[in-house]
Amino acid sequence: MVTSPPKPSQELAGKTKALKENILTPRFYTTDFETAAQMDLSAQDTELQAMLAEMRADYNRHHFVRDEAFNESWDHITGEDRQAFINYLERSCVSEFSGFLLFKELSRKLKDRSPLLSEMFNLMARDEARHAGFLNKAMGDFGCTMDLGYLTKNRVYTFFPIEWVIYTVYLSEKIGYWRYIIIYRHLEKHPENQFYPLFRYFESWCQDENRHGDIFKALLRSQPKLWQTWQSRLWSRFFLLTVFATHTLTVHERTGFYKVLGLDATKFDAEVIRKTNESAARAFPSVLDTENPEFFDRLHRSSDLNLQMSQIDGSSQPKWLKALRKLPLQLSIFGHLLRIYLLKGVDAEALRGTVR
Repeated sequence: MVTSPPKPSQELAGKTKALKENILTPRFYTTDFETAAQMDLSAQDTELQAMLAEMRADYNRHHFVRDEAFNESWDHITGEDRQAFINYLERSCVSEFSGFLLFKELSRKLKDRSPLLSEMFNLMARDEARHAGFLNKAMGDFGCTMDLGYLTKNRVYTFFPIEWVIYTVYLSEKIGYWRYIIIYRHLEKHPENQFYPLFRYFESWCQDENRHGDIFKALLRSQPKLWQTWQSRLWSRFFLLTVFATHTLTVHERTGFYKVLGLDATKFDAEVIRKTNESAARAFPSVLDTENPEFFDRLHRSSDLNLQMSQIDGSSQPKWLKALRKLPLQLSIFGHLLRIYLLKGVDAEALRGTVR
């Protein structure tokens, strides 16, 4: 739920806007805490202790402080550009808050069973809370804020085994890093497109994402079954594909936002995916072949089909007719993604230690 806060010179507007739910909306997760508590971390103990020391140092503790640049009026950002940016903030805020809730609950459940993990998750929850809060304040500049308490109590929580959590959170943190740093570097070269001060915070922000990803890489490598088995090769490519497909569909739903930044949405999407895939090769046993001509071709076809479904959703037709019209499009998207999954993967273990 999104509620409109009072503006400095106005009474509380009192409007509410429901969070738009679809397959691309960030989910809230829970997991098997007992299995998490029993994980043997000894193989990566040195790495985890070093990263725990970094997290305790809290290099960004003074970073998320709004300066005077935020005090301007943003009423000049109007129409589709304004809505595209609000949608970006909304999705990002929900995603960060989802991470906070999962990490906080893991920390609480593991406190007496795995003190190292408990503290690590508590510190990551701290970071995610800062991110979500900072994004929520940015939404307030545009006349709306997320009711995070309402979301906590009313969103449906999806159960993921801890093994799936490790795969997916690793990828979400690493793809977040590449999204933030690519936007930051682009705006360094093109400051004329930096229409809001939030983007100046992205360099330090993405370092939080990178640290979190490295923690989950260590957790993954501490569990041989997550990288030494044939099943782990299949799961690695599956989760890479789900994250990349979600990214492509989401980016192309919000091309207006990237246009305002001076970015080509398709090129941005491809760069983020390639960089994330390269990062994943340092943790996963197998990754996707993003250089195969079919890879991006089928992702883009899926994106086009998803946009057609959005148009159907926006029509005034009855729900049953919308569902009927969307069914062949959904099956086509599934077909394209299945074909991508069946492409020969890249053996990351064989490449480990080589210069690329």
